[in-house]
Amino acid sequence: MSQTTVYLKCTRNAEVTSPDVFLTDIAALRCADNTINAKLKSLKVHHFSSDSCKRFVLSTLKVVELMERACPNITVQIVGETDVLVEWVLADKRKGWRQWLKAALVCMVSFFGTAFTIMAYHNDVGINDVFTEFYRLVMNREPDGLNVLEVSYSIGLAAGIILFFNHVGGRRITKDPTPIEVAMRNYEKDVDMALIETADREGREEEA
Repeated sequence: MSQTTVYLKCTRNAEVTSPDVFLTDIAALRCADNTINAKLKSLKVHHFSSDSCKRFVLSTLKVVELMERACPNITVQIVGETDVLVEWVLADKRKGWRQWLKAALVCMVSFFGTAFTIMAYHNDVGINDVFTEFYRLVMNREPDGLNVLEVSYSIGLAAGIILFFNHVGGRRITKDPTPIEVAMRNYEKDVDMALIETADREGREEEA
């Protein structure tokens, strides 16, 4: 019989809410044969037991072995990642008052932490002395309380932060990802690679 080509594109990181992990949870498939395509999509590649670790690394070669065992007359072409980090996440962790409390705590830490950092930086560089001296040079007199220079600087600082982070409330200014989103994606990528390499070194990766 002729071999049917199946294209396999695995993701680097996959989250599941069920202890049973199926092929469609970790990868995308492309096959001209609809019967084979449907059979492979329902293929179970892993099962989390109640006492096992909620995270594991699955080699793509192990996935290919399971696919070929289920459908012997196929040729698998790998076009995605070579290893998949799969995590079992309980559904109730995504909602409830604990999530709201965590979000509120993160917002408070971010707000007050940023405010303290800005004030500490301004105090460190002596921004008040700079404004006073600049005002004295331009206006030829001592500043009397709050002046237009300080107000303009505050407005410009707020506008610069908004433009830099590319957000006004829940809306984007442009379609580009924000610097925080870029940093978080890079951080997630580094964490995933570190976990995959650690599992490989410790021999905890599921291989063919």
